[in-house]
This record gives sequence, C-alpha cells and structure tokens, in this order.
Amino acid sequence: MAKVLVLYYSSWGHVEQLAKAAAEGAASAGAEVTIKRVPELVPEAVAKQFYYKLDQEAPIADPNELADYDAIIFGTPTRFGNMAAQMKQFLDQTGGLWAQGKLIGKVGSVFASTASQHGGQETTITSFHTVLLHHGMVVVGLPYAFQGMVGVDAVKGGTPYGATTLSDSDGSRQPSAVELDGARFQGKHVAEIAAKLAG
Repeated sequence: MAKVLVLYYSSWGHVEQLAKAAAEGAASAGAEVTIKRVPELVPEAVAKQFYYKLDQEAPIADPNELADYDAIIFGTPTRFGNMAAQMKQFLDQTGGLWAQGKLIGKVGSVFASTASQHGGQETTITSFHTVLLHHGMVVVGLPYAFQGMVGVDAVKGGTPYGATTLSDSDGSRQPSAVELDGARFQGKHVAEIAAKLAG
C-alpha cells in the first residue's frame, strides 16, 4: 500500500476542493492518504478583508515529514504564473531533505488554480516541477487518458501537467465536476505509480 500525502495551500478554498478530490482518487487506488496544508503567511486581518477561507480542516504539515510518504501531490494557487509564496516558503525549508536525498525516487505531482482561463496554470505547474526534479522526485502529470481534458464545449481547467480549476477574480466560480474528476484521476494515477515503485 502506497502512502500518499496531498499537500496544499488554498486562499479561497478552490485548491482545498481539488486536494480533497485528489485524495479521494488516491484512496480509490488503495493508498493510505493524508491531507495537510502549509501555513498561512498573510496576517489574519488582511485574510479576512480579502475573504480567505480560514476554516480549512487539514492540519499544518511539517517540512521534514515529506520523507515519510511514497508520493506527494502538491496543490497551489497561481501567483503571476508561479506557485504561491506560502508553498514556496514551505518548500524552501526542505533543504535538509535535499541534502540527505530523502525524496529521491518518490513520486511528485502538482495541481493548481488560477483566476482566469489563461492565468498561468501550466507555467505554475511546470515551474513547480523544477523543485521536484531538484529533489530527485519522479514527476507525474495528468495523462490524456482523462477524457475530461479534451473538447471545447465548456470553460474548464485541466492540463497534461496536472489538474487545474478557475476561480474568477473574486473567487465566485467554484471547481466544476470535470475539474474535480481530473483531480481524482490524477490522485488515482499517482497512487498507482507510487505503489508500483514502492513494490
């Protein structure tokens, strides 16, 4: 049984929803799944002013615990085409794991959220992959076996690099059914690959 961590940062709750879906997908493949989040860096007064979702259930992760898992699925909103500062600050604390090679050979995967349809979903995920490759992780995306990525009948997220969703600039748009299905597919796919590698 593979041990999978879904580790995310979410401002408005969109990435949190994808994280739960990814965890469901990993669990459906028989994985032992844990959902955790990285700490918030925005002062509480500012977070409330901009309608941040402050009642997230997932516990805060410790950077050193990443080595305890066979696979880690990371989720982040986009900030100017890159991961959010909260996630980067957390990852910048993993130098000790890097020095000891603790994440080498483990599966790493990423999903993301943007406000607009062309808001840097792909650059956020592919630039995130750079960190995973420096750690020696095996990068896994969202293959086109997930049929929800094809077709232009609706505005939707989803890239071969990882599942995505759109929030609109005020957070009013919620993840669609197909976007959540993409995260579930990705979670299942990661868990299956992690189980093979762990075996």
